[in-house]
Amino acid sequence: MRLGAPILGSVAALAAAALVACSSTPLAPAPAGAATAPPRADGAPPQAIRDDLGAATIERPRARWVAVRWSDLPGWNDDRVGEFWTAFLRSCDRPAPAWLETCAKARLAGAPRGDAALRDWLERQLRPYRIESLGRDPVGLATGYFEPLVEASRASRPGFRVPLHAPPADLAARSPYWTRQQLETLPAAQKSLRGREIAWLHDRLDALLLQVQGSGRLAFVDDRGRTQELVRVAYAGHNEQPYKSVGRWLIEQGELRADEASWPAIRAWARRHPQRVEEMLHSNPRVVFFREEPLPDPALGPKGAQGVALSPGRSIAVDPQSVPYGTPVWLDTTEPLATRPLRRLVVAQDTGSAIVGAVRADYFWGWGDDAEAAAGRMKQALRMWALWPAS
Repeated sequence: MRLGAPILGSVAALAAAALVACSSTPLAPAPAGAATAPPRADGAPPQAIRDDLGAATIERPRARWVAVRWSDLPGWNDDRVGEFWTAFLRSCDRPAPAWLETCAKARLAGAPRGDAALRDWLERQLRPYRIESLGRDPVGLATGYFEPLVEASRASRPGFRVPLHAPPADLAARSPYWTRQQLETLPAAQKSLRGREIAWLHDRLDALLLQVQGSGRLAFVDDRGRTQELVRVAYAGHNEQPYKSVGRWLIEQGELRADEASWPAIRAWARRHPQRVEEMLHSNPRVVFFREEPLPDPALGPKGAQGVALSPGRSIAVDPQSVPYGTPVWLDTTEPLATRPLRRLVVAQDTGSAIVGAVRADYFWGWGDDAEAAAGRMKQALRMWALWPAS
């Protein structure tokens, strides 16, 4: 589950500014909101495209879906949709009632041969809807996240002095729980964490990164730096304190500009100002606790809020009040710091505390250095289309 937020946080003013100022390349003009089908072959008047509720739009608590033609999806015929199929079938392992029939058909169909065949299957089974805000704005914000890979030790030793904790035994008895600063400075709060250490890390920013992302991989290394064991740490709870972005704090302190607040920039600032790292960390009172899990298949991502493993490049976190879990979504955005469009079919399989609103997606990049670099810099203008069962 995506527990954190983009580096800059998720405040309305920032999101509004980012749509224009922070997109690498302006998106093409939004397609017309056609809610009627193409002319019928028998010459009869075109009929309104209707969803399963019998209407040309679907109203959700935080979004409005408007029926459109497949041709309205920019780049629809260019994506390698075969890469989407495995992620979609994972969602079918835990289908919502609206998807039971479609998922049954998908399993019977097997994997259609080739992208063209799969596109044809999707066009026969589903209908596209443009997602827009309740105020009818079709443009929103895309950010990115990833699964950190961090070196760790089973015991505290030189170079590994930063603990990662399992939930305290009294977590449910105190609401809200101690803040980050209290857990690091008050003897009574520190006592609650004693014996709850599940790993020891190099530095505090590694621990914060795991907490922001909500999960991660630990490479337990020996004294010579050789990996002895690879495990996953998954979200197991938090202290019920509000999340505050350290990137936003640095901007407010005048230490970074808004367009500089990426993870690499934050780490570089911390190296230059070691005496202020504690102050920066304490600006975020939220602490996330973890549980250790085996990692039998390193090719699978962590489980998202839907309860299925995430797929790099094919899973997104959404606001479930706008897009239900398991929904295929067509994205139209750009790659971070690039002019290339990022148009592909993904599945809504996760959420996060900062992922709020109609046209809002957090794109799962996977793991490793490249994924960290891309996720840390992604803040792009976005349009989205939901694909929903046709019957």
